[in-house]
Amino acid sequence: MCTNGVNTGQLEMMIDQIDDHIKLERRHAHDLGHLASDAGFTTVGEKLHNVMHLLDEVRAALDEAKEAMEDDAEDAAGFTVQLV
Repeated sequence: MCTNGVNTGQLEMMIDQIDDHIKLERRHAHDLGHLASDAGFTTVGEKLHNVMHLLDEVRAALDEAKEAMEDDAEDAAGFTVQLV
């Protein structure tokens, strides 16, 4: 569906792709945090767990962006479709 020249389905798919990447990086930060902590690198482990929590916030913000996109698309005054 296009709204005001924006393919909302494609936009949502791209936001999901970013979320998938962040999810993977969160998993890496989690695993590395445990690896570092278990090896006695306590500060490094804490920092990596902080990274993990920040990535959780990024994922929440992406969810909010998707919700906002749906709301904005509903509120849009009209839409334009152009053949290219």
